[in-house]
Amino acid sequence: MNVAGAPSLWLDQLGASPRRPALQGELDADVAIIGGGFTGLWTAYYLAQLDPTLQIVVLERDYVGFGASGRNGGWAVGELAAGVEKYAARSSLDGALRLTREVFAAVDEIGRVVATEGIDCGYAKGGNIRLARNRFQRDRQVEEVEHHLELGFSDDDLRLLSVPEAEAMCGATAVHGGLFFSHCAAVDPARLVAGLAAACEAAGVAIMERSPIDRIEVGRAVGESGEVRAGMVVMATEGYTRDLAGRRRDLVPTYSRMLATAPLTDHQWAEIGLDDRPTFSDDRYMVIYGQRTEDGRIAFGGRGVPYLFGSRIDPACEVRADSHRLVHEALVDLFPMLADVKITHRWGGVLGVPRDWTPFVHADLAAGFAAAGGYVGEGVAAANAAGRTLAELITRTESERTDLPWVGPTPRRWEPEPLRWIGIRGSRRIMASADAREARGREAKLAMRVSRWLRGS
Repeated sequence: MNVAGAPSLWLDQLGASPRRPALQGELDADVAIIGGGFTGLWTAYYLAQLDPTLQIVVLERDYVGFGASGRNGGWAVGELAAGVEKYAARSSLDGALRLTREVFAAVDEIGRVVATEGIDCGYAKGGNIRLARNRFQRDRQVEEVEHHLELGFSDDDLRLLSVPEAEAMCGATAVHGGLFFSHCAAVDPARLVAGLAAACEAAGVAIMERSPIDRIEVGRAVGESGEVRAGMVVMATEGYTRDLAGRRRDLVPTYSRMLATAPLTDHQWAEIGLDDRPTFSDDRYMVIYGQRTEDGRIAFGGRGVPYLFGSRIDPACEVRADSHRLVHEALVDLFPMLADVKITHRWGGVLGVPRDWTPFVHADLAAGFAAAGGYVGEGVAAANAAGRTLAELITRTESERTDLPWVGPTPRRWEPEPLRWIGIRGSRRIMASADAREARGREAKLAMRVSRWLRGS
């Protein structure tokens, strides 16, 4: 069992959750879901809504929300890591646009379920502001908005912000403008996942914790302490997929780091803004992300420790001082007035990256196997859409989701070592150097083309 290096702000504030039974011996079910995070729980939730007679078991290795679902940045953002063109290439432009709209809608669908089920998770649909902090970032944003308008999206979806507009919304340094994307809500992800688990149990879903599954066989999920026989086995393990027998190369686990400040003063918030709780970032290549929490902190993260050889997961990496120092430096670069503010929490976790960097939904009803994931760090809303789609596929319910272009085969596997280590590490170093190059006023388009080629995105 992996033990987290430090609790996230979200899990720490959540406190002790109900202690659920562990799998012991043999059990029969209609659907066995491996993974008690957002993908697994949304799948269970919608399955129970569509067919209340189903016997559904969720098997979680540690506890509900242990993985990315309880440690992420709390962005329910209507985006997929792969853009419109990538899905259009495998289907059609119309299909790719429908998928994009479906993920937009997932943000509101989460809000609907939160209201219906009475889940108190600080849901606030304030959109997302992505700052441009040099001329190259601004140029990319102009091109992005023009392209999306050509595809049929509107200012109600995303729009450019002038320098005064961006500064009024988010009082960061070196602002050259920004982009506002409306389909995003800030949430407390641990409270959301805990509330979703309770809603699943109220609908008759059995959730078993401390129940590691080692392998998936036809009609069976097998672990050390027992097995579940089921007509359908759903793999919802995201970055931890590498722990299942024969699946080490399916999804690469990549680390991200976060920190949280102490609650800020009214004076500090008057300088920073974020009045409607938009999530925030800028347009650098090495992603950063933040939100104003419901209790007045900043929760802020970025990519820290790079990929570990052999797809290794090491809890010690979650609290590495050098990585969190870089995240803190990025925060203070944005908001210098926070240089001496107390940091109350530092944590990290892994996200899952497929070989084509493209999230997927897969259901083989004849083989009794389904899977979804590969969100590359944008999984809170995408997991809702994926879980809802899986439930419809499994119950053979026709909908506008079941033929979307992310429904299909699972992605091809990553290369064996040392090739994937070289490719992923090399890509990351080039991205960091590209950000540094742009900060010095020099173009970095060629470097990013090389980076994308290395990682195959």
